[in-house]
This record gives sequence, C-alpha cells and structure tokens, in this order.
Amino acid sequence: TAILAIIFNPFFWNIAARFEHKTRFLTRLCQSPYNGCYFLGTLIILLNICRSHCFTTAMKTQPKLDILDCITIYYMGLIILVAGTVFVVCSFYALGFVGTFLGDYFGILMDTKVTGFPFNVMDNPMYWGSTANHFGWALLNASPVGLILTAVVALTYKVAIMFEGPFTEEIYQEKEKLEKNK
Repeated sequence: TAILAIIFNPFFWNIAARFEHKTRFLTRLCQSPYNGCYFLGTLIILLNICRSHCFTTAMKTQPKLDILDCITIYYMGLIILVAGTVFVVCSFYALGFVGTFLGDYFGILMDTKVTGFPFNVMDNPMYWGSTANHFGWALLNASPVGLILTAVVALTYKVAIMFEGPFTEEIYQEKEKLEKNK
C-alpha cells in the first residue's frame, strides 16, 4: 500500500492539474480558480497524510536493521529530517498555498520566478525536502523498508519533475507571449 500511495499522489495531482489547465473543470465546479486550487490543494494534503500513514505503517510493521539502530544514525536521521522540513516549509512560505498547489495550472500565475531561499540552493526544494523527510524518518526508525520506500519517493518525484517542469515552463512562456502581444 505504501508504494501505491507514494506513486499515486504525484500521478494524481499531475493528471488533475493538467486536466484543469485544459478544461477549467475545477474552476467551474468550485466557481473560481482560487477555490479550485484550494480544493485540489486540500485533496493533495489529505492524500499526503494517507501516504505518510502508509509509509510509517510499512516501517513500523517490519523489522529494524541492527546496523541502523544506533544513536549516531538516529541523530543523522533527525538532522536530515529537520533539514528536509526547512526546505519544505521555506518552499511553502516562498510560493504560498496557491503557488505550492499548482495554481499556475489554474491560470493563477506568479509575477516572477521565485529565486530566494530555498530555490537559490536547489531546484524543486519541496520535492527534495520531502524526500529528505522520508529518508530521515527511515533512519530515525532504523528501517530498511523505509530506506527502500524513500528510494521509491525519490524516483517518483524525479519522474514527476520531468513532467511538471517543462509543462510549467510552457505555461509561463504562453503568459510571456500574451504579454508581448498586448
């Protein structure tokens, strides 16, 4: 179930957001692009809670790995978890709710690309921060299953980025063309 939840979430939000961009279905259903984005964002949050629960349950129901079950690894996991959380929270703060939850697919575009922290440190800091959270959580729990699931998270996010990045660039190029033609 954990693998399914990990893979499903980005697949779902990418399909839903592209469908919204093409049809404006959620905008019409929710009577505004902002309401539609808040609706999708709330759904994504709920799916992520489910994914986190499945990840934790998978770890807790499997044996620990003795070599990972030591205080040094525990504190490494804690540091990685804190660093991941900093990247996720700072990304959310920089983008806001709408920017975080695919507002650009709803036609709610940012004026300029976000380039401050943590975006000046790495591309896609929310995804890599989330991956770090999973990795840290796996280390804290000395869980080999958690490490394997973290690899699935990283691979899934890598694939999601391959689809999201170019599509988002395309959306902003369309905006630029429209502004130039005014």
